[in-house]
Amino acid sequence: MVQHTPTSVVTIDRFIIEQERLHPEATGELSGILYDLALAAKMIASKVRMAGLVDILGSNESQNVQGEVQQKLDVLANEIIIKAMDHGGRLCGMASEEEPDIIHIPDGFRCGKYILTFDPLDGSSNIDVNVPVGTIFSVLRKITRGTRAEMEDLLQPGRRQAAAGYVIYGSSTMLVYTTGQGVHGFTLDPSIGEFLLSHPNIHIPGNGRYLSVNDSYEQVWDEHVRGLMRRYRGLDGDRKALSVRYVGSLVADFHRNLLGGGVFCYPSNVRSPRGKLRLLYEANPLAFVVEQAGGAATDGVSRVMDIHPTELHQRTPLFIGSKAEVELAAEMLGGVTV
Repeated sequence: MVQHTPTSVVTIDRFIIEQERLHPEATGELSGILYDLALAAKMIASKVRMAGLVDILGSNESQNVQGEVQQKLDVLANEIIIKAMDHGGRLCGMASEEEPDIIHIPDGFRCGKYILTFDPLDGSSNIDVNVPVGTIFSVLRKITRGTRAEMEDLLQPGRRQAAAGYVIYGSSTMLVYTTGQGVHGFTLDPSIGEFLLSHPNIHIPGNGRYLSVNDSYEQVWDEHVRGLMRRYRGLDGDRKALSVRYVGSLVADFHRNLLGGGVFCYPSNVRSPRGKLRLLYEANPLAFVVEQAGGAATDGVSRVMDIHPTELHQRTPLFIGSKAEVELAAEMLGGVTV
């Protein structure tokens, strides 16, 4: 008779508990936040899977704080995360790309010592055509004395993040996060409704295979950016050309490059001199993830996680991915070594 060795199954809950045991001083609050985020991700994944069968496709005929047309799933995902996170007693406030101001914890609920910032459904305009979308999140520790979140608590540089990560809703649903102890990925098994450890200790290749950039903006890039893109394509110098892969969903492009090696670029241009991506909701959390995986992130001048935010919805250029490719961007755009 053939004997089968039992396969070790590590759920995200078990993994978080085991990581918490490595830190005797831990209170469990950060672990609780991660549990709640995993629950919210399951709920959003369920809605995304049903998007073509119920009336949640298309726009909501309203705009968010950035003046962008909201998709119905944007609003739904935003509400799911807020309701999953506002009552646990671990947060003192939140901020969302879809909301103009701080989201305070409702009266009657205990406030904790952490702040959550999030993009509830990145790339949501692609949902109608079945392109992967995602959720991005960042957790910060409260630094002011009061019980409720203040603007100073949110406007902290990315290097102070306690945790960050993203969820990608694609052919499978995957949650990737870091607490500063490496990067780990969990895939949702829909048959049991659990996130299972599938990608422990993710390391991004030091050199990239892929270039993710929207070439339609080439005419409004400056000459330094155009030169950088030529180098990536192997047209100037002796570098091996990168293969261009661009989905138009930040989480999807970032996830591919994290696993396979590559660089995602969203430079500033004459139409958007401050860049387009949001520092608090997109750039900082993904920068924390990529650095913990051995990569780098720059705005072309500075390390992304060293930028001190001045606005809740501050935008930034972003070059993020394999270290060699991001270092080339910093070198050619006049930035500091990352």
